[in-house]
Amino acid sequence: MQETVYHQTMARLKANGIHITPQRDAIIQFMIASTAHPTAEMIYAALAPQFPRMSVATVYNNLKLLLDLGLIEEMNVGDVATHYDFALIPHYHAVCTNCGKIVDFVYPGLVDVEQVAAGKTGFAVSGHHLEVYGLCPECQVKLGKTNN
Repeated sequence: MQETVYHQTMARLKANGIHITPQRDAIIQFMIASTAHPTAEMIYAALAPQFPRMSVATVYNNLKLLLDLGLIEEMNVGDVATHYDFALIPHYHAVCTNCGKIVDFVYPGLVDVEQVAAGKTGFAVSGHHLEVYGLCPECQVKLGKTNN
């Protein structure tokens, strides 16, 4: 799966005439492999040992490029930092209000929500974003709040 996403990403970059630098390639591979919905600072910290001359600005510039191409999405989930996530496969997010953990989930029942919204509002809908908030299983146990 990750290999397919990587090849699709490389194809999209090449189709747009974008040069694949070693840093850009490393950022893309890190993003694809990550399930942590990293911030730019997290990506920089993880890759800095491999690329000591890379700056945080390089990470931000590459994230903006990937965002502009629709390959990743920005997530503002209540903390101060912006998180990033690969957007090639439509999915949603559950966010823990205690520890900030973000977990992906797929819910096919929402596939037609854009058509429904367009029909009810007259909008030319271009996309949607969904996050649900609550306590992750670990925080439920830690806080003594189980969902029974």
